[in-house]
Amino acid sequence: MELGERKLRILQAIIRDFISTAEPIGSRTLMKKYDLGISAATIRNEMADLEEMGFLHQPHTSSGRIPSDKGYRLYVDSLMIMDQLAQKQKQAIRKSFIESVGELEQIITSTSKILSQMTRLTSIVLSPQFEQSKLKSVQLVSIDEKNVLLVVISQSGIVRNAVLRIDEGYTLESLMIVSKILNSKLKGLTIGDINFYVVENIKKEIKMLHSLIDAVLPVLLAILEDMLNVQLYLDGITNIFHLPEYHNIERARCFMEMLDQKDQITELLMNSKDDLDITIGKENKHEEMQRCSLVTATYKVNGLIVGKIGVIGPTRMNYDHIISVVDCVTKNLTDLLDER
Repeated sequence: MELGERKLRILQAIIRDFISTAEPIGSRTLMKKYDLGISAATIRNEMADLEEMGFLHQPHTSSGRIPSDKGYRLYVDSLMIMDQLAQKQKQAIRKSFIESVGELEQIITSTSKILSQMTRLTSIVLSPQFEQSKLKSVQLVSIDEKNVLLVVISQSGIVRNAVLRIDEGYTLESLMIVSKILNSKLKGLTIGDINFYVVENIKKEIKMLHSLIDAVLPVLLAILEDMLNVQLYLDGITNIFHLPEYHNIERARCFMEMLDQKDQITELLMNSKDDLDITIGKENKHEEMQRCSLVTATYKVNGLIVGKIGVIGPTRMNYDHIISVVDCVTKNLTDLLDER
């Protein structure tokens, strides 16, 4: 059985209607609401064919049809017309990012909030991953006679710092020497390559300034390990209570419990390799997520993919609008990180 143009138009109308109303739709209602140019009987026959092909299903014997996961997949891949965000919405997103201040963690938190507000769903943001980012420089800066600022900068423009206490004191010359040694040994290595053994080898090669080296190296390793840690940020968790799907307390409870399994959600995001990825219903390998769809996108720093953002909600989500918002927020986040 082939999917002709008529069947596709009917499927498109059913999906758009169900996304809007959350109610099954029958052939007569479909004929009245949409200008399909065919009779209710013809629509009914085409709907039966679409159900037989797995694109629709009938939740109750006397009710109309609703889309299946397979139907949504066809819609997203072939039938969806991307929503053009209004200039006002784009400006609101841009303004939110322009006003983002502070450290990277605050920017990521702000991104999560913007995304949940614009989509009215639960937003998910994976903090930047710097394993493949190369080290640009290590700097030791004098604060006072006992304290030194250690500054680590990656080629992707991320800066981390920590204050060290040197009880035996130091000289400006010793700071310069240690900085030079660390840069000569570590600059150009990926952050993921710099481990305990690399640092220990540097220590063995240095025959002087042991008190300074002993103070610097453990803190340097801790900073690099922190840059490798991945954090998951969620916002808008209670948005689901406004959706008909989750008026059922049991379903709402299951959704909330699923969000508590942050390791699984992090794994799903990290396994997504495409710049934009849409996973629908049973395409999710975790059973808890098989009533949901997940839309994710990658954000970058200086062209290097460092993190993921996305939204999670029912399969009946407004894909046209959600994908447009995720795309717009991702581009603004990437621009902001590049500027910084």
